[in-house]
Amino acid sequence: MIDQDAFARIVAGFRQSPAIAALGMDAIDIDAAGVVTGSLPLKPEHERATGSGQFHGGPIASFIDTIGDLAVAAAVGGGVPTINLRVDYLKPATGPQLTARATVRRLGRTVAVCDIDVLDARGSLVAIGRGTYGSQTG
Repeated sequence: MIDQDAFARIVAGFRQSPAIAALGMDAIDIDAAGVVTGSLPLKPEHERATGSGQFHGGPIASFIDTIGDLAVAAAVGGGVPTINLRVDYLKPATGPQLTARATVRRLGRTVAVCDIDVLDARGSLVAIGRGTYGSQTG
């Protein structure tokens, strides 16, 4: 069972990061299985081109990294460093928001692997990511 209070403290710590706060992530939650879900609104500074309504890949990659990190952090009790990140963009991601779901696939003594799916507002899969994170808090 996930300790919701502990998870809320981890999320509050992440939100103290200026880079993470600038993304504007919202609705961050964790289910009983440890799957972390969050949403990313389309802001003008996230657009691929002004007025396009399409997300640039950079904010999507940052979103994937952050939600994956949160999933591992929830499993180990605190923030962890990113070791590697892979992103596959499957189709243009359009607004008004994206949703990501992160599942920890392996939690080892020193390394964790997490898969992250990103969906648009219609529920279409627009990107997938795999993050490798240190699994020791520090």
